[in-house]
Amino acid sequence: MKLDQLNPDRVALRPADTVMRLARMGSFHQSRLSFMRVLLRRLKSENWRFERRAFEIDARGVGHAVYTMHGPARSYSLVAFAHDLPPEQRSDRVIATAWDTTFTLFDGLPSAADIARLSRNVPLQEAGRVTGSELTVSRANRSVRLFEHVVDCLSRGEQPEAAQVDAVGYLMRTTAVYGSGKLGAADRESIADRPEFAAPFQAEMLTVFLIRGFVLDLVEHLASLRGQGRAVTLDPALRRRFGIGNSTGLGMAPFLLNHPILLNNWIAARETALARVRALPAISQGEAEAFRIMLRRGRRNVDDWHSEHPLQCDKIAALKTDLDRLAAHIDTGALDAPSPWDALYLWAETALSLEGQELLVALMMEPYGALVDDLPARMSADEGAGFGIDGAMSVARLRDILERDYAWALGIDWHRPEAQARAWYVSAEKLEPRLGERHLEPLAAYEQPLAPGRDAALLYGDLAHEPADTRVADLLLRHPEHRHILRRVQIAARHPYAEIRDNTVGADVLPIDLLRAKLSFFGACHFDPRSDRWVRINMFRNAPFPHELADMDFAGWTYPALQEVMP
Repeated sequence: MKLDQLNPDRVALRPADTVMRLARMGSFHQSRLSFMRVLLRRLKSENWRFERRAFEIDARGVGHAVYTMHGPARSYSLVAFAHDLPPEQRSDRVIATAWDTTFTLFDGLPSAADIARLSRNVPLQEAGRVTGSELTVSRANRSVRLFEHVVDCLSRGEQPEAAQVDAVGYLMRTTAVYGSGKLGAADRESIADRPEFAAPFQAEMLTVFLIRGFVLDLVEHLASLRGQGRAVTLDPALRRRFGIGNSTGLGMAPFLLNHPILLNNWIAARETALARVRALPAISQGEAEAFRIMLRRGRRNVDDWHSEHPLQCDKIAALKTDLDRLAAHIDTGALDAPSPWDALYLWAETALSLEGQELLVALMMEPYGALVDDLPARMSADEGAGFGIDGAMSVARLRDILERDYAWALGIDWHRPEAQARAWYVSAEKLEPRLGERHLEPLAAYEQPLAPGRDAALLYGDLAHEPADTRVADLLLRHPEHRHILRRVQIAARHPYAEIRDNTVGADVLPIDLLRAKLSFFGACHFDPRSDRWVRINMFRNAPFPHELADMDFAGWTYPALQEVMP
């Protein structure tokens, strides 16, 4: 069925009270709407062409390279600088001052003068400066376990063992990918009107995609120089099993709280995609077979997912059980029922864990590109246009909004110590957001406004003394401390998925839920928490490389391929 034939009101979007809970958001999976997949679909559909314009790296792994993607109207070039970093200097922390590799995404084709200028600045990262000709700045470090092993194997004419590759999954991991004006790079507004950057984070995803290609070329290059005539390159299928790693900690956690309209647009697109699929009255034989194949590929992807964190180990085990239960349910003829997708989702709500439910949501989208692939164009946000406070709103209207959208917060006893056990602040030493223990450390003076539930309850409490027809503008003259939360409340009234409906400073808050929600929209997989505050992920694993885009059929590339081919 085509989109214009679908009844959009047949299935309602899931309510925010269901979706915007941290436990569910911390169970999100990548999908067709994830930004990595949006990027690769565009590169392929528009026949973007890859060119390696420079690769001047010596036997120590020092030098530079230029990797360019040529599109219909513009070209973008990754300028990579490789360094000989002593092991004792290798650190993933934001306060590090040296890295194995540093990068920038250049708007166009860099000249020799551009490369010379960038060579004096990009390796310095925060200590350097770039210009509006650069769209991103990033850096990456080698995997201590795998990089040298792969170079050694290839230099001796041998392939590395697949089990060792899968155990780590990447040769380098990025420690930062900066964009949107960081370090002098181009502002988001200066490129937002370009079709290739209409969806969020496309410049950053293009950067990581090209970094992956460079890293695999680098390891083969070093092996060739070391082994000379004996060296071999990686088997293409094994090569694609390498992604780019990333370590993400508390620095990213406040993002979803600080960008409520953007968050709303991401979630609304995902929920709209789910509702469209659920509204289908029947499934064709080809769509059913495509789903069965993606279900098997999804199970293989989960089998490749490893973690040492007890919480994640339990979630992975439960997810495997869920997938077995789902496959058995499908075998009973579930896809032959009337409105099969709606029935399947409703069955999952009681039969599967949150992990299983949210993976099913992602898998249900897979056969329906024509139905959902328009949605990423809605996922960006002009947040400046949506942040003005409506001073004419009455206190009666404001009270109604709070009781509707913040009932979850008004039901919390904020006087209990555990309700405000934590406080968000920025560490002067580490230059990163941190989550401290409110009752054990003197953090009140440094607290960031990242507790919207508590602040909404405080606002609601002060409204009890205000006449119903009082204007918000007059309220704020007497209570300017409520300005930030009042703005959020008015945003949430217009954007139903703008607010996370959980306590973000409670004793039981898990910051990794915030991290995973954001990273799932990037397209990350194989989440591996190292604590409740930082996580390692893999990006672009199983994806084609830049030189393979034109010739490779890569439907659902995030899931490991089986022998079957998607119809």
